Amino acid sequence: MMIFLVTLGFFLIIAAGMAVGYIFQQKTLAGSCGGLGSVGIEKACNCDSPCEKRQERERIAAQERDKSCSINIKNI
Repeated sequence: MMIFLVTLGFFLIIAAGMAVGYIFQQKTLAGSCGGLGSVGIEKACNCDSPCEKRQERERIAAQERDKSCSINIKNI
């Protein structure tokens, strides 16, 4: 019974550590096989245009891409 409790405690500590690390990364969950994007579906809803939050996220992502591209060009 002692081995079981030690093993359980070990796994709980590891799981808690992974959870804390995930929380601090502030990333969304992503599947390993690409999800809907791998079959050519851009979005999961039936709306014609993305909502304001998604438009803002896409704008920020585009700015980050542009920023990283300009940094890489300067380094070359």
